Amino acid sequence: MRQKKLMLLGGIRYLLPVIEAAHEQGYYVITADYLPDNIAHKYSDEYVNVSIIDKEAVLKVAREKEIDGILSFGVDPGVVSASYVQTQMGLPSFGPFESVEILQNKDKFRTFLSENGFNVPWAFGFSSLEDALADTDKFSYPLIVKPTDSAGSKGVTRVDNEEDLKDALEHAFKHSIKGNIIVEEFIEKQGCSSDSDSFSVNGVLQFVSFSAQRFDENAAGTFVPAAYSWPSTMNMQQESELRSELQRLLTLLHMKTAVYNIETRVGVNGKTYIMEVSPRGGGNRLSEMVRYSTGVDMITAGVRAAVGDSIDVIEQKPYVGHWAEIVLHADKEGIFEKIEILDELPTQIVEKDLWVQPGDKVDSFEGANNAIGMLILKFDSSKELEYALVTQREWLKIIVK
Repeated sequence: MRQKKLMLLGGIRYLLPVIEAAHEQGYYVITADYLPDNIAHKYSDEYVNVSIIDKEAVLKVAREKEIDGILSFGVDPGVVSASYVQTQMGLPSFGPFESVEILQNKDKFRTFLSENGFNVPWAFGFSSLEDALADTDKFSYPLIVKPTDSAGSKGVTRVDNEEDLKDALEHAFKHSIKGNIIVEEFIEKQGCSSDSDSFSVNGVLQFVSFSAQRFDENAAGTFVPAAYSWPSTMNMQQESELRSELQRLLTLLHMKTAVYNIETRVGVNGKTYIMEVSPRGGGNRLSEMVRYSTGVDMITAGVRAAVGDSIDVIEQKPYVGHWAEIVLHADKEGIFEKIEILDELPTQIVEKDLWVQPGDKVDSFEGANNAIGMLILKFDSSKELEYALVTQREWLKIIVK
């Protein structure tokens, strides 16, 4: 029987558990991007050099390799190309290509949400600095400026007054792949925003998770997630409303079987908001964290679905304990020396995943790509979890010279 071939777009370390899961299923794994030294290529069966944002180039390679499925797990820039290849080759798909294009473009997504009666911040899309500056009379502050197509929170700025707007616009354009940005209302949140992974089967949400997404106000990138915890800080009614609206969204877009990275929040006005939905696993090991905390394995389900194989039952399960993931990062650029963790920390350190060695150069935390590792923690109570995260700088030291 012919071995099935799965193509994974990108080469980042978040693909390693996906490659492992695919190998466990007996699949041949091809990784693809334009950076041959990326870590995932060391673990795949084959590497091809191609730009993952060039959908025609990716399609050409996919046809040459006669692949059976394609994913862009944890790699936001490749999702549109993956969907295009699925459509053109008749492979198992996330859903219609046009729907994926809507989900992957912040401007189109906000428009779709507004036209279909979802709670949504006001938003305007621009393709030039001149056009954005010409429309400032439409804006109210605070607002958020971001590229429509970047990942890892790169190019994102909160703006509280008009004097700072131009710099934020230029910063967003600098980080946009196609030269498009969005200016939108900044929704002041109630509690923590959520960024976590979920799963649909034939368009029906079978598993939904919500996290508490946390930020480091002392970091260079204040909008780059610095920690996550599960369960979320939302109440049951808010989570239920969001689940219902997410299902309505997937139904309207005719989505199929896929892992989704979903960002949501509750505003101080009490309204629930769907901020982003992408048919891919999230970065920062989010699907792995859900597997740790609930036992639900969306990674294996995702790779099996991608090549057209049946998947085990995916169902809603409760969290077993209280879980946190800390994104290890440096406050400043320099030479990494060591990490210090005080013994008094009241928790179980499930995993310490460090990606640098003493003597390595590290950058300040301006984007998700500047992370230097992950710390996975399990607590017996929400009180212990909150205390550990609030006092993080007291028990966790990252020494950079």
